[in-house]
Amino acid sequence: MIAPGIGIGHYLTLSAILLTLGIFGIFMNRRNIIVIMMSIELILLAANINLIAFSAVLHEISGQVFVLFVLTVAAAEAAIGLAILMTYFRNRGSIQVEDVKLMKG
Repeated sequence: MIAPGIGIGHYLTLSAILLTLGIFGIFMNRRNIIVIMMSIELILLAANINLIAFSAVLHEISGQVFVLFVLTVAAAEAAIGLAILMTYFRNRGSIQVEDVKLMKG
């Protein structure tokens, strides 16, 4: 149920702001991998807010169930991504994006 006095437009505006911040975080900061991963998490959070808002307005539970799956995938992505970064940092001593590009080949 959506809170009284707060319409779906408020949730969609919040979601659009989070999506914009996530996209700007990816494109403006291409040096730090951790910031890029946090920006991806913001984009997933924006999608989750949309799913929950529309699920509440349409009185459907399926959007909220799908959010649980998205959160599970986001948690797995964060855990695996951080484990890869820690291993890479131990081997190379840096997690700069320029250094990671050397891994191609």
